[in-house]
Amino acid sequence: MRSILPALLAAGLLHAAPLPVKRIVVYKNGVAFYERSGPVKPGEPAALVFRAAELDDVLKSLVLDSPGGVARVRYEFTDPSQPGALPQRLQAGAQQPLAVLLDQWRGARLEMNYRRSPVSGVIVSGRLAPLPNQGQKQELTLLLDSGAFAVYDLDAASDIRFASAQMQKQFSDALARMAKDLAPDRRTVFVDLAGSGERRLTARYLAPAPVWKSTYRLLLPDTGEATLEGWAIVENATGEDWNGVTLSVVSGKPVSFLSRLLEARYVQRKIVDLPGIEPVAPQVHAGAVAALQAGAPRPAFRTLAPLRGKAESEDARAAAPMEMSTIEPAAEGREAGELFEYNFSAPVNARAGESLLLPFFQGKITARRLLIYSDRSQPNPRHAAEITNSTGKTLDGGPVTVYHTSGYSGEALMEALKSGEKRLISYAVDQAVRVTTNFESGVETIRSFKASRGVLTTRTAMQRTTVYTVSNVDAKEKTLLVEHPVAPGWKLLKPKADETASASYRFSVALPAQGGAKLAVVEEREVESSTAVTSLTPDALVLYLRNRALSAAARSQLEAIAAKKREIAEAESSLRNAESERGDLEAEQNRLRQNINTLRNVAGQQEQVNRYAAELAKGDVRIAQLRDRLSELRRRKATLETELNALIEKLEF
Repeated sequence: MRSILPALLAAGLLHAAPLPVKRIVVYKNGVAFYERSGPVKPGEPAALVFRAAELDDVLKSLVLDSPGGVARVRYEFTDPSQPGALPQRLQAGAQQPLAVLLDQWRGARLEMNYRRSPVSGVIVSGRLAPLPNQGQKQELTLLLDSGAFAVYDLDAASDIRFASAQMQKQFSDALARMAKDLAPDRRTVFVDLAGSGERRLTARYLAPAPVWKSTYRLLLPDTGEATLEGWAIVENATGEDWNGVTLSVVSGKPVSFLSRLLEARYVQRKIVDLPGIEPVAPQVHAGAVAALQAGAPRPAFRTLAPLRGKAESEDARAAAPMEMSTIEPAAEGREAGELFEYNFSAPVNARAGESLLLPFFQGKITARRLLIYSDRSQPNPRHAAEITNSTGKTLDGGPVTVYHTSGYSGEALMEALKSGEKRLISYAVDQAVRVTTNFESGVETIRSFKASRGVLTTRTAMQRTTVYTVSNVDAKEKTLLVEHPVAPGWKLLKPKADETASASYRFSVALPAQGGAKLAVVEEREVESSTAVTSLTPDALVLYLRNRALSAAARSQLEAIAAKKREIAEAESSLRNAESERGDLEAEQNRLRQNINTLRNVAGQQEQVNRYAAELAKGDVRIAQLRDRLSELRRRKATLETELNALIEKLEF
């Protein structure tokens, strides 16, 4: 009985050759490169098992290499239009007897060897029959070709198989669906090879993976060169053990993205019908009203188309000088196009779910100890190191633990460092040095003038000074690097920066032992402004005329405009005075007239009336004179304004 089910599986399921992992390259962009290789037996496909979420990356990067060639690649896709499990005819419970299993295939034709004789027939039923001495036996009832029913003891049968290839495939498919349900997130990619005989297949592909992480230990001795030690952290998240795998890690981030290739994609198409396929509607004909007269013409008919330090223990002392790890650098570095690859020379082993801490670099590196002041909100600078990558290799970014000869000093973060590049890292606060910052604003100076079509444009320079005052209470000399922020629109005048970063100027300041120093950073900003000349008063123009940056020709033109504006101002003043005098006279004239009218009918007031009348006559004469004067002043003002407009229109320098 033990040979029955294996025989069914041999007949119904294809054996697949698993390919072990031989090489892994881990990147910084969330994917890893895998290379699997192994022999494939004749007539069998190679099997690559993945998580369903990995298939999209695998399908867009898979490369296959076999001496005989690849015939085809097949896998089960995801169909969003048909959610849920596929219907299963086969229902196989745990430890289910073969007779009960075959009972589900009633009506299928079966072939087997029974007591060394061939038997074939149609399955009628299968059951567990009781035995006389307790226990059960498996019975299968077949309808033979002769039409007779026969009952067989399956414990005496072998080589049981379905006679129909179609039935055999249905059984294989049902078992495959059951296997899939045991690991619903797993998908198998089968590779069918061309040719015959045993062949070797190599499969290379990309799949999602945890990014590898780098950590460093930096030894900064009081004298001599610094030593840098780098370790790589790699996690095995593949779900399978790594045995003798060649491992590499790559510094750099190639562009990578996801494309939904596993999921079937449907396009919503438009519904378009051919014209003229609509069914014809029934037509109701009306009864005739009159018959066609003989000889009358018959009527013509037409068809009608319907889208992311601790404070340095400065006095820390260790029992012995600090030393680095005793390791042999286990990785060789090389340029890989735009990236840098570290290849570990010895194969690695890692169980599924394990992480590896592997040394990929140890060597001397150029480093200079100094202080750096970057944060104005803090009074103390930080201990730092200026590292120059003299290793000839690219150093990946990561945390750096800093040690001095006496021991632990602090921690820092370092960005990726190409060969020859320089980088600053700070790892602890220096409490013996204090920095204060003062801001001073300078005067505004007009640098240039430009006039065109009545618009005066000036470029004004504004200066500001930032003073850094530093005190050092330590009994040793130090070098402080001050980072002064680069402000948009402001130009550095002095002093010259030692170097410029993307967002700051860096100035080196020598600090004497138990002494201090000052750094004054002077910056300038030019602002351009435009003003209509017509809106400037003569006094405002005088301020511009006093500027030494004004050319002789420009000065002459502006002086003429200022003089003309003064004339207009004088004319306007005279006009206002005349209008005010006329207003006062007219008010006085009205008062005199009212008094005359009041006194005219009062006896004995004739003399006073005559005096008022004389004053009234004199006032009328003066009002007439003022009227003429106002007319003359208005004409003069209009003439002056015309002349001013002409001067402004010609203003050009």
